[in-house]
Amino acid sequence: MSDLPGSAADLLPLLTRAERLLSRRVGGVLAAESLSIEAWRVLCLLADGRGHPMSAVATEASLPPGTLTKLVDQLVDRNLVFRRIDPADRRRIRAYLTARGRREHERLSAQIRADLAGLAAPGDADLAARLGDLIGRLDPDRHHIPAPAPA
Repeated sequence: MSDLPGSAADLLPLLTRAERLLSRRVGGVLAAESLSIEAWRVLCLLADGRGHPMSAVATEASLPPGTLTKLVDQLVDRNLVFRRIDPADRRRIRAYLTARGRREHERLSAQIRADLAGLAAPGDADLAARLGDLIGRLDPDRHHIPAPAPA
């Protein structure tokens, strides 16, 4: 990210503001579906179909474990998510999208992309890759659940 002006510290207020504005915009689309931004983050994390330990989902979604449990309970009640005991470590619980959850994720992802299409600018894909690199440098020891690939 050396070609960005300023230091990494200068990015904090810019990234914070961009995240808040983007969350507000996406939240408007999700509100019609009675979904929160936090629920959307969980659905996106689980969209790769591999299932993830609840602890990893809590970390990646930036939610305390108790809050995540309540949120996942709501998503289970809506038949969007299910939990299973991890076959490799029976002490862990993994979360997955249901078939309905996959369909809803795809449908909402398309709606969100359409809503945000007018904001696209040249270099956005490069910016996203560079932000991913920055995240990796800031937290090199933790395995990150990759974001869904653009459609």
